[in-house]
Amino acid sequence: LSLTIARVVQRLQGSSLHSQLERQARVSLHKPEIKLESLKEDIKDFLKTSGWEKKLQNAVYSELNVFPSPCHPAAPPEHIKEPLAYMRKAQGSWEKRILKSLNSMCTELNIPLAQKRPANEQKELLNKWNEMGTDEPDLSLFRPVYAPKDFLEVLMNLRNPNYENGEQPSFRSHLGLIQVPLKVKDIPELKEDFSELGLNIGQLGIDDSAQVPPEFFENEHVRVGQKVLAEQDSAAAQQYVRQGCPTALRADLWALILNISNQPEDILYYEQLKSNVIQHDLLVDSLIYKDVKLTASNDDYYFVFEDYLYQV
Repeated sequence: LSLTIARVVQRLQGSSLHSQLERQARVSLHKPEIKLESLKEDIKDFLKTSGWEKKLQNAVYSELNVFPSPCHPAAPPEHIKEPLAYMRKAQGSWEKRILKSLNSMCTELNIPLAQKRPANEQKELLNKWNEMGTDEPDLSLFRPVYAPKDFLEVLMNLRNPNYENGEQPSFRSHLGLIQVPLKVKDIPELKEDFSELGLNIGQLGIDDSAQVPPEFFENEHVRVGQKVLAEQDSAAAQQYVRQGCPTALRADLWALILNISNQPEDILYYEQLKSNVIQHDLLVDSLIYKDVKLTASNDDYYFVFEDYLYQV
């Protein structure tokens, strides 16, 4: 626990929230209610009443949600990312295979992996930034880096060298193509994790159907959602959406759950990334563009987001 706390503190110390909290603490020193004899407690009360304590709680909650599972403090980064040695070996082999395919394509098409765009191309891309779906570059020579069948074959051949189930094929060995023994939750654990899907609990999308009057569930659920947004509590928002997320509140709720805000530094970071994309032409970008064109643009649900997908 102490190691987790130390890592969360370390990550937050380098964030914009840390500098904002420091700035607000300095501002509070000029307020008459801040007394020298109770300086620490008065500043805490100020941060709490001004909403900064809630922002700090949301940041900690967000860090804990994406935090890796506890491991040995001396473990190298690659072990933290993937603790299983045979998985790391398979990942390394697959990565080499992908890189070899990319390099072969570069050699065949006589194009570099990355190059700086000419000034006229940069200007053209900038002008079309919000309507990339209308652009139709010739990508017919670009082939997929790998076939889905190849990836499935790699997954099927994964074996844990420390796992021995005997020579005789059993019923369990025929349950699926992938034979990696990974720990999964049993039925009681799944019931506990997804208790909100129980028949005795209301669920948006089911209990707000045309046959059910809205005052029985929908109106109350929306009212609770508005209250959650007013409180600006990430943990409460995540718990709330387990019973369904109203369409009108979806954007605000997910921004709260993911602790996302449009701060000036976030906008600046996005503009920096956008500038890098405009200045540099990557082979990978063309492959992704072709993939989006073949999938999202032909999908009834995703075609409206085609331009956003290209930008991302």
